Amino acid sequence: MNFSNAEFVASYGAYGQLPPSSGIEIAFSGRSNVGKSSLINRLFGRKSLARVSSRPGKTATINFYSLENIIFADLPGYGYAKVSKSEKERWNSLVGGYLSDGRRDIGLVFQLIDMRHPPTADDLSMIDFLIDNELPFVVVLTKADKLNKTERENRLEALKAELSDYDELTVVPFSALTDEGVGKLREIVEEIAKEC
Repeated sequence: MNFSNAEFVASYGAYGQLPPSSGIEIAFSGRSNVGKSSLINRLFGRKSLARVSSRPGKTATINFYSLENIIFADLPGYGYAKVSKSEKERWNSLVGGYLSDGRRDIGLVFQLIDMRHPPTADDLSMIDFLIDNELPFVVVLTKADKLNKTERENRLEALKAELSDYDELTVVPFSALTDEGVGKLREIVEEIAKEC
């Protein structure tokens, strides 16, 4: 696959606006400011395919991208405290609707967690949701470059207790700065593409 051929398709801010699934989809999920846009740009080898913002909660829509026969869905970040109740309800309807819509062909969810910190309650709720809905997912530990060797080893060890069923999960440390994990994530995408 030539990952740099990925193209932006469309953005939708309400569940009712989402078009039907046109093929297998891979979603990116994670809390606000976890680095979803940076990961998408590194994965596709593009500087500004996904807009990166230093302001949490900037992405308020599901942004769709396409590459060959796969659709990629960048879900808005969760857990940002400074949003209104109505905005949280809109998010729940949009993302919950997308992920639980049995008509969508969701092949995988990349669940992003900031490697520097224990998973938040929202992270754990999302993982439980994915398990309960039998959605396949990979845990991507972002900002891996921010930890030294000892800190990194300690966080990886702590995650074994913090994430239930850790031994059964695929966990990929990732850095948008050093490209760590990019190759592994591309391999996972290519495996899914072969199944289409």
